[in-house]
Amino acid sequence: MTLQELIGKTEKRFKAARLHYGHGTENARDEAAFLVLRGLGLPFDADLRRAVAPGKLESLIRRRIEQRIPAAYLLREAWLDGQCFYVDERVIVPRSHIAFLLKDLPSPRTVLDLCTGSGCLAVLAARAFPRARITASDVSADALAVARKNVGKRIRLVRSYLFEKLEGRFDLILTNPPYVPTASMKRLPGEYGWEPALALGAGRDGLDAVHRILEQARRHLSSKGILLCEVGEARRALEKAYPRVRFAWPAESVFRLERGELPAQRGE
Repeated sequence: MTLQELIGKTEKRFKAARLHYGHGTENARDEAAFLVLRGLGLPFDADLRRAVAPGKLESLIRRRIEQRIPAAYLLREAWLDGQCFYVDERVIVPRSHIAFLLKDLPSPRTVLDLCTGSGCLAVLAARAFPRARITASDVSADALAVARKNVGKRIRLVRSYLFEKLEGRFDLILTNPPYVPTASMKRLPGEYGWEPALALGAGRDGLDAVHRILEQARRHLSSKGILLCEVGEARRALEKAYPRVRFAWPAESVFRLERGELPAQRGE
């Protein structure tokens, strides 16, 4: 069987199983190609005419279908903006839209990746800003253990609940905090059940963590510092909670605020 044939057959099986995508891929074809190629240790540009033995992958394919395990966890790897990261069930699968906004930012001297998880945004920030000092933090010791597999010596890891254990000011704060409302948590497809609930759920309106970040960020940003925060489906609730704040939205679910634009208190 050729790679192309195996990918096609796997795609059909995924479609028949009505799997959910969104953990690094968006459809059955891409998920099948990812699982087949990387499951065989092949690059994404492998010759699809190459003959392969499909039996090597059957266990992975069946687990993806029967247990709804995202392919990234089965393979222990995820890709974001062309960078490969180690992942397992201790962290959410990297997929933040913030990754694609870094190129449009002014070069900072200091960067904080708050709620770092796998460390992916810290690594991408280090790549985008080679002279910056990078700090990455998370409340989860398990998440930081994963992040250590991905970050180099240049990135400092700190265990902290949001800003509690962090000192100093930063020119750029990146954060992809929990933002899934309680009602939505109950409706999530089975694939999300493999991710840590701590990194997803954020109260009734999905803003529990975001409120704290907005309340505390001013003390941790430099005079011209920038906050980039992802809020997912909680965008509408956020704009309602802060009617006087002029959020800039460089991506559909990511807002940008400079230090002077931050609200002094909730409801402002």
